[in-house]
Amino acid sequence: MLALIACNKEETVVITKDDSYIEYHKVRARQNALDPIWNTYTAKTIDKLPDFNYTNDPETDAYGGWKATQFGATGFFRVEKINNRWWIIDPDGYPFIHKGIAAIRPGTSNGQKSALLSKYGSEQNWIEQETSFLKAHGFNGAGAWSSISLIKNSSSPLPYTVIVNPMGSYKSQHLKDYGGTYEQAGWQGYRYDLVMVFDPEFDIYVESTISSIAQYANDKNLVGYYTDNELPWKNDALDRHLRYLGHDESGYIAAKNWLDTRKGKNASLADINNTDRSEFIGFYFETYMKKVTTTIKKYDPNHLYLGCRFNQESEELTNPKIFEVAGQYMDIISINHYRKWEPIQTQMAEWERWSNKPFIITEWYTKGEDSGLPNNTGAGWNVPTQQDRGYFYQNFTIELLKSKVCVGWHWFRYQDNDPLDLTTDSSNRDSNKGIVNSNYEPYIPLMDNMKAINNHTFQLMEYLDTIEDN
Repeated sequence: MLALIACNKEETVVITKDDSYIEYHKVRARQNALDPIWNTYTAKTIDKLPDFNYTNDPETDAYGGWKATQFGATGFFRVEKINNRWWIIDPDGYPFIHKGIAAIRPGTSNGQKSALLSKYGSEQNWIEQETSFLKAHGFNGAGAWSSISLIKNSSSPLPYTVIVNPMGSYKSQHLKDYGGTYEQAGWQGYRYDLVMVFDPEFDIYVESTISSIAQYANDKNLVGYYTDNELPWKNDALDRHLRYLGHDESGYIAAKNWLDTRKGKNASLADINNTDRSEFIGFYFETYMKKVTTTIKKYDPNHLYLGCRFNQESEELTNPKIFEVAGQYMDIISINHYRKWEPIQTQMAEWERWSNKPFIITEWYTKGEDSGLPNNTGAGWNVPTQQDRGYFYQNFTIELLKSKVCVGWHWFRYQDNDPLDLTTDSSNRDSNKGIVNSNYEPYIPLMDNMKAINNHTFQLMEYLDTIEDN
């Protein structure tokens, strides 16, 4: 029997069917350049997988879908579970894994603008050449915050995603109306870490922000939409509404009415138990889901809804109720995955069991300390070299594909931060997150590793399925 052993920290071997041992790569990593503690992790790469004999992947279509079996063309992307594995199905009916890069857009700092003009001559030449470059390295998609107008007008567009920010836009205005400063705010900047879903003013922003998607409704190259990013869905949201908000605020009124009805009396904080907290967060989160999905379908009934990009490990990513509600409204659940060397199989299985939907990883990266950048900020791991970044990429994607629930991933991001650009937020200021540097020079060892696994994704999926069957 062929057995692929999951490799955690310090493990380095895999047992094959002839009982020999294959050593995988060891990679040192730390949280950032200010962290004195390095740990050593195992990184699987496809060239070392036991008995994985591969050539180039089978033929793909214009979208990057696998021309092996056709499942019916609808003219737009959709999702299906086929033989116990989730897939995106492309507009021509072929199974598709969305291998993308986030923030594919021209750099905004003065140095990056000058470098683009020097190397490409124009933004149009840049998108044409970079689209070819990405496709040559096995990528078939653009993640959030990409330059959609340039991508759409290229001669061979990448399948892309669009992010709209109804709650983010409302928060920006609410903060101004509130005087520019909240008395307490979490790292996302929301007052008391509460998403203002019950405010009637939010509905105005849902309509005005989401209505802009009508321009994409008939575009076959669009995969789908995100709404907002990393909203704070706190497990104790019920307590926070009642403890912190004024009694005349919409959020307090909604939470108090919900609790009074549930308890059948004039209830208080002292009456709340953990079951109440779980049920309330379902109600609270569903209020947001109903508003945004109803409006998305109003302006574009054709494309997928990709969710609101979950992030917090101790909150939504381990909350069954959040995933239960997400599964009722999202076609694919978007997750920004940080602070783990590799995704955990049991957790990915729980996400599907709770939601009955597939997921896509919409942010993840590592930073190379050979890049010359400070690498003090950002949530991704620091590793010594670009080769190590490539090993991390391969190991992470192998684990994603083993799950049978993941339908894609978007590396964050296309270009490195420019430390001289002080207009960006602190988390995007000084780090090697990109596949190219600020001069548009690709990191070749990273790209070679990405290409190796991107170009053999479909064969790798067959291989992993065979291992499980045996």
